[in-house]
Amino acid sequence: MVNRIAAGEVIERPAAAVKELVENAIDAGARRIAVSLDGGGIARIEVVDDGVGMAAPELLLAVERHCTSKLADDSLVAIATLGFRGEALPSIGAAARLCLTSRPRDDHGSDGAPEGAWRLRVAGGAVGEPEPCAGPPGTRVLVEDLFFATPARRKFLKSPRVEAAHAEVAVRRLALAAPGVAIRLQVDGRTVLDLPAQPRGDRVAALLADEAGDGSGHRGAQGLLTVEGVRDGLALSGHACGPAVHRATVNGQFLVVNGRPVADPVLRSAVRVAYRHVMQPGRHAVVALFLEIPPDRLDVNVHPAKTDLRYADAAAVRSLVIGGLGRALGAGAGLGGVQTGLPAPRRPGPAIRYPTEPAAAAPVPAVVVVGFAEPRLRLGEGPSARLLPAAASAAPPEPAAAHPLGAAVAQVLDTYVIAVVEDGSLVLVDQHAAHERLTHEDLRQQYLDGTVRAQRLLLPEVVDLPARDAVRLLEHADSLAAFGLEIEPFGGRAVLLRAVPALLGQPDAQALLRDLAEELGDDELATPAEAGSLTGRLDAVIARMACHGSIRAGRRLSAGEMDHLLRRMEATPRAATCSHGRPTYLKLSRAEIERMFGRR
Repeated sequence: MVNRIAAGEVIERPAAAVKELVENAIDAGARRIAVSLDGGGIARIEVVDDGVGMAAPELLLAVERHCTSKLADDSLVAIATLGFRGEALPSIGAAARLCLTSRPRDDHGSDGAPEGAWRLRVAGGAVGEPEPCAGPPGTRVLVEDLFFATPARRKFLKSPRVEAAHAEVAVRRLALAAPGVAIRLQVDGRTVLDLPAQPRGDRVAALLADEAGDGSGHRGAQGLLTVEGVRDGLALSGHACGPAVHRATVNGQFLVVNGRPVADPVLRSAVRVAYRHVMQPGRHAVVALFLEIPPDRLDVNVHPAKTDLRYADAAAVRSLVIGGLGRALGAGAGLGGVQTGLPAPRRPGPAIRYPTEPAAAAPVPAVVVVGFAEPRLRLGEGPSARLLPAAASAAPPEPAAAHPLGAAVAQVLDTYVIAVVEDGSLVLVDQHAAHERLTHEDLRQQYLDGTVRAQRLLLPEVVDLPARDAVRLLEHADSLAAFGLEIEPFGGRAVLLRAVPALLGQPDAQALLRDLAEELGDDELATPAEAGSLTGRLDAVIARMACHGSIRAGRRLSAGEMDHLLRRMEATPRAATCSHGRPTYLKLSRAEIERMFGRR
């Protein structure tokens, strides 16, 4: 009964049993591991490895609680194995029908003859006697009828499909932590994972490609970004997908600390903060991060599952992860892992000043086509399609190899820019979202350099706000002035706006101040030290301003303006998403276009 009670802490579902058994195989020096599940692991779990194996006396010890061969001393500091508590096999044997078959790699007796394999059965905590049997070197663990001895736990398991999905996630995490081990996973006779022993970079690419794919082979506009960082004895490495690739859950986040896959809240929080201003709220990044920490600054003996950690300096760990991901995400649009061998972007020049009013000529068309010497296809007649004057004589644009976003060829619905890349890929850009990011980064850099240019209004504007919003803004008047925004009280609930950042042009003063007041009142994402501080929440405040200073949807652009927008995106950090985390562009390769039309 004691063993059955304790088993609930270690084995709460089939995935936990799978995790513990695969960890044992890795610790045993296995080069190949095969995992097979039936009925989501409830009916049957089988894990076969070619590790060091066990002799008959060791089999009996392996199912004794807290009996382990993995600790070199009793300090619990320099733990070099995934397991060390000696709880997994006794817990599984107490809750299920367990059969261990093992044969040591070096199984020769004193006379030189092979001793062969041994089998041990455990059912509901009742341990049988080892018996000789046939078997190859290594260990085979068979778990059947999981939780038959603890029916209360079995009653609350999910469907076999859900339980199998959890087990698959556990195996994927271990596969990432041990790339030198070949791992195969079968579920109800179907192979869902088959990875050879491979370098870590190849293993990361294989697993993240599965997580980032949408079923059509599309892996996001930015591809895989390299993450690196070293600080105060801590080392971070790995890869991350760009912000255009995200998931509804954290299952796409692979976090490994000192070779141990973990689901650590400190690391997950750091990933969330790093992506906070480039990803839509409620979505989660896809990353594979490896953190190396001196053993004496880490405690892994927090919970029997060994996925939670305690750090001697959690703030340093969090800062390292946020900084490493921030640098990786700072590439310009199109310059992430997909395109290679491109020259470093030049520092962008002064921002283009877009007219605040659309051209007065002709009715506003739904499609504007530029740059074709001889139009061969019209997308409609009358006001819905219009050629620019240059279209009659200009040659088709030639996208340069150094331009990942290609050359602009059209504007659709006066909102989206269509461009063609040298390799034939098609790029669709949301002009408002893209320019919002450009304005955001320019204003942010000016603030950091202390050179925000303010534009005084010829006639100061009086803005009436709810009393709480007016008070909130005036409390931060000095901080807002550093952003180029000058306000002062005007009696009652009114605020007088005297200057705005020059980059914003002529924004709607009422909407701008209302949004800033809302941002100041939203401390949900701020740490206690940042709450109420504008400088501590730099990106959030600038994002609100940038939205008001960007070209709007429905604004017609010239051919030169469209190309300038593309070049600025390529040279601007974090330009793959807008300030609110929405994608600024979509990219379709030739293969993807052909697949959509049934040519592949």
